[in-house]
Amino acid sequence: MKQIVLGCALAVLSVVLLAGCEEKKEVGAESAIMAPAGTKGREQNDEGVGHYRQGHWDVAEGHFRKAIQADANLAEAHFNLALALDKMDKHEDAKAEFQKALELAPTRVAIKDSPILKKHLGM
Repeated sequence: MKQIVLGCALAVLSVVLLAGCEEKKEVGAESAIMAPAGTKGREQNDEGVGHYRQGHWDVAEGHFRKAIQADANLAEAHFNLALALDKMDKHEDAKAEFQKALELAPTRVAIKDSPILKKHLGM
């Protein structure tokens, strides 16, 4: 019985410690989103997400543009490109990409409910 209790306590402690080690996100910062499985631009988009999360805006931009070349209807890539453009203070270009993302995926919660998208589109 003591071994079971000790095992459970160690499991809980491990979860708490791992949660404390998660990458800290900037308060209010938007997160780039992964592409759905099976989409043509998924690999490039998801590579861009990794660079975006590291603050490599220009590298992320290139990957998102390649994802869009592979699949022009990949809303996540348009949204992520807009986020990267916003970080580089290219707000007019970001606005156009946010608009395209919203047109392609008007019900995708991560896109339609995005505060930064709403700000750029005056919503």
